[in-house]
Amino acid sequence: MIAVITGDIINSQHAETEVWITKLKNLLENWGSAPHTWEIYRGDEFQFKCNIDDVFWRFLAIKSLIKSQENLDVRIAIGIGEENFSSEKITESNGTAYVHSGRLLNDLKNDGHTVAIKTSNDSVNKDLNILLKWSSKDFDNWTMATSEIIHEMIMNQDITQEDLAKRFNISQSSVSQRLKRANYELIVETNQYFRKKISEL
Repeated sequence: MIAVITGDIINSQHAETEVWITKLKNLLENWGSAPHTWEIYRGDEFQFKCNIDDVFWRFLAIKSLIKSQENLDVRIAIGIGEENFSSEKITESNGTAYVHSGRLLNDLKNDGHTVAIKTSNDSVNKDLNILLKWSSKDFDNWTMATSEIIHEMIMNQDITQEDLAKRFNISQSSVSQRLKRANYELIVETNQYFRKKISEL
């Protein structure tokens, strides 16, 4: 099984495309090469595949990166399933993971939520989507400053609060406060729960 993330940038028409698209490309390149592993298409939509264990953390890395740009957010549909056909271009690959993810993004555009997951297991879907609805109430309200800190923590898990304070030219207590406001410890626990539930599929 694999995880496929299909997403689109919210409010992309109100932002400098070159800024966010360059940052998103640089992030996705950390995880694989285009267009086999990821692709940005139709201006502000993208698709990316990864290991199922990594998908929650990858989602948060993308979310925090985009929300660290002014007025931007991202809508993300996570599909878990099979990859029956792997093309040189991810957008031409196929399987249940791709179908789940693509259809789910259309549903998200209609229901107003910013993240959801679909697997072939209705019980897992129900548990994880309730969790995502609650947690995204926090994620959707991250400030640019909080998003930057969260993004650095996700991308550099060995980084210390002292390192973050130097990087952002703020005090360590400010770093600590931002992480506390973002419920970072709870985010780490949620990632562990997410991985456990997906491993049951």
